[in-house]
Amino acid sequence: MKKKNAGVTLLEVMVVLGIMALVIGIAGPRVIGYFGKGKAKAAVIQMENLNSALKLFYLDNGRYPLETEGMALLLAPSGEMPDWAGPYLDKETGIIDPWGRRYIYSFPGAVRPFDLMSLGEDGQVGGEGNSADIKL
Repeated sequence: MKKKNAGVTLLEVMVVLGIMALVIGIAGPRVIGYFGKGKAKAAVIQMENLNSALKLFYLDNGRYPLETEGMALLLAPSGEMPDWAGPYLDKETGIIDPWGRRYIYSFPGAVRPFDLMSLGEDGQVGGEGNSADIKL
């Protein structure tokens, strides 16, 4: 009597790999899209926190940080600031967007007292989708 092998053939392995590639090809772009949207939502939430921190800074000091001082004043005072009551943020990562770049702080702002912006995934002005600028 011949003994039957309990292994798999090359054809069976190729069929399974083909099915896996098809599933990844269909589902992959959707999953990656969700990650991009998640980072954009995280940026909006972080910018709302920065907005609150800047307003608290204003209440304590009677002014917003100058553009040259930047948002570093939310973490530690610069020079003589007797009314500084911070830190207004827990850590320095609060001024870094989800893509690893500093938020852009403009003072005075175009319409509001200040503007906050993230350049999105591509780090360039403008863009669409995940690369779109996020402004608050």
